[in-house]
Amino acid sequence: MSLFPVLAPEEKSAADYFDESLRLVELAESLGYDHVQIVEHYLGPYGGYSPDPVTFLAAAAMRTTTLRLITGASIPAFTHPLQLAGKLAMLDNLSHGRLGVGFGRAFLPTEFEAFGVDIDTSRERFAAGVEACRALWSGTDVTVDDGFHRFGPITSLPRTVQRPHPPIYLASAMSPQTCEWAGRSGFHLQVVPTITARSQVQEMLAAYREAWAAAGRDPGDAEIQLKFTCYLDDDRDVALRTAEELERNYIAKMTAVVAGWADVRSSAYAGYEQLAGKVRQYDFATSHRDNKVLAGRPQDVAEQLATVRGWFGDVDVSCVFSPGYLPADRAEAAVRMYAEQVVPALGPAPAGVA
Repeated sequence: MSLFPVLAPEEKSAADYFDESLRLVELAESLGYDHVQIVEHYLGPYGGYSPDPVTFLAAAAMRTTTLRLITGASIPAFTHPLQLAGKLAMLDNLSHGRLGVGFGRAFLPTEFEAFGVDIDTSRERFAAGVEACRALWSGTDVTVDDGFHRFGPITSLPRTVQRPHPPIYLASAMSPQTCEWAGRSGFHLQVVPTITARSQVQEMLAAYREAWAAAGRDPGDAEIQLKFTCYLDDDRDVALRTAEELERNYIAKMTAVVAGWADVRSSAYAGYEQLAGKVRQYDFATSHRDNKVLAGRPQDVAEQLATVRGWFGDVDVSCVFSPGYLPADRAEAAVRMYAEQVVPALGPAPAGVA
């Protein structure tokens, strides 16, 4: 299960959103879900209720015992690696080794501007931050001099429970290069296929799997997470109406924040100047037909997931069941319905899909 708050204070208070989300976390564990993850964003209603995934996941750790806790994703460009590695290691200890760390580059010009970070350096900062955290977790007397931070020799405390470090995931929106780096380095992968063409997602996953295999790793050890919004109801029409309403809310809030790309050009984000146009062209019926959003009765969603597996192979699906202002009882019903009716309807994953 993924959490991605897309709402403003006039729609729901942050305290109510967190209370409802933590109840979903407890329910998810009781139903046998594998993990919960939450995004990192800042400032506005597009994710702004989640500026620090670690804080939320620490609260989730205190309410659970088996659920994996994954950042989806933490942004190294906005946090010093000593601070980021230290607080993530603290969470790994609080959860007794249940942490998975997703790292992302960030892509919103407004966030880079607010932090005073040059967006053109995002790829280098991303790579440097990931490598610095990995070094701090796995090594002692670590020295870092990567052009952005300089420190050491230093041994970071607390040490992580998981050795040499917690599982690392790289988040990629549209970049085969990031996917190739993840596979070559032995990292797992997080992808949100909402506004990315199926062929491009397949290219990204192929680059990842090929790099993973070329490094001599067992293909069965690679974990690929695809994130979808998911709307379930016993009445298909109700599910689709709800999905369209909430997806339109998501797109409206996303449109507002990606509008910054109209005035920004960066060699680190080739093609992102077209992002606002892509988002504005969003059509719910097309997105649902293309299985970019999961919606319907349990049997409908199970059929969608079977198609997704046929396209992308053996992947893990992480679902956002409520972007925030869906009534809590309906979000809880969807989480239960997915576990009790959708998952049992899925057969084994197809073999040999690249």
